[in-house]
Amino acid sequence: MPITADIDVMLAKRKMSLGELAKCVGITPANVAVLRNGRAEAVRFTTPAALCEALDRQPGDLLRWETADSAGFVAESRADSTCR
Repeated sequence: MPITADIDVMLAKRKMSLGELAKCVGITPANVAVLRNGRAEAVRFTTPAALCEALDRQPGDLLRWETADSAGFVAESRADSTCR
């Protein structure tokens, strides 16, 4: 997945456990782990907003975009190549 969540770094800085973060955000620890491990395929905007509030960070502090090559991600070809 070309977008990754840098949650571990923020948890360490805040000295907060994954379970504590999940409780603050209002999602299960399993769902926080899915975000942390890069396995999430869809996220509601309310989730990163709640993460930002709980960790007192901006979205760019938590989310990082990687190029397809660096992430090992193979994008589907698009009909309109001008989008790349």
